[in-house]
Amino acid sequence: MLVLAIDTALGACSAAVFDTIAGRIIASETLVMARGHAEAVMPLVARVMDDAAMDFAALDRIAVTTGPGSFTGLRVGIAAARGIALAAAKPAIGLTTFAGFAAPYIAADDSTPLVTAIDARHEHVYLQVFGSGGRTIIPARVAPLREAVRAAMVGPARIVGSAAGLIAAAWPRLEPPPMLVDQRDACDIDWIARLGAAASVSDEPPTPLYLRAPDAQPQSAARLLRK
Repeated sequence: MLVLAIDTALGACSAAVFDTIAGRIIASETLVMARGHAEAVMPLVARVMDDAAMDFAALDRIAVTTGPGSFTGLRVGIAAARGIALAAAKPAIGLTTFAGFAAPYIAADDSTPLVTAIDARHEHVYLQVFGSGGRTIIPARVAPLREAVRAAMVGPARIVGSAAGLIAAAWPRLEPPPMLVDQRDACDIDWIARLGAAASVSDEPPTPLYLRAPDAQPQSAARLLRK
């Protein structure tokens, strides 16, 4: 199976091709960026496909991160994945950024709690906590930072994601510190590709996982009255 993975959800624009028969990533590229995903994603995907020396028709599926993350970034990546899937007549699969952050740590140790935390800004955090065997013990949610810290105190926890440093900085001094704090601004695209290969195919196309409404809302006072 050949899987093309795309990630534009957070602080990077990434793509990779995973070959399940060879058992390896055959092409991958990541550009660290806070903005500009819309302009970067398709040229980057084209370069990765050139490096893999294959056409889109050779792919078996396309995987893409669905969030939570940047509202604009999510739409860009999902639109690219759905467009490629439609043109190549192949399925598109959505994967959360929580799963992307968690995958390498659960693969290495699935017995120690893992907290995946993404900066939601304004002293809030997108959060999901995994327990033994990678099972979810706190479902995906958006929470105030203090509440996220309490949720992360599930024992000798590991914390990963773009809000890992925020949670660690707010950790109570009298409590045992986390086992590991890994501040990351984006998922590892190679793991998104591997997760995409293992995921079940759905008839429904990928859609964004926002967890909350956008910060920017139309101003009704600025609307022009129709005659």
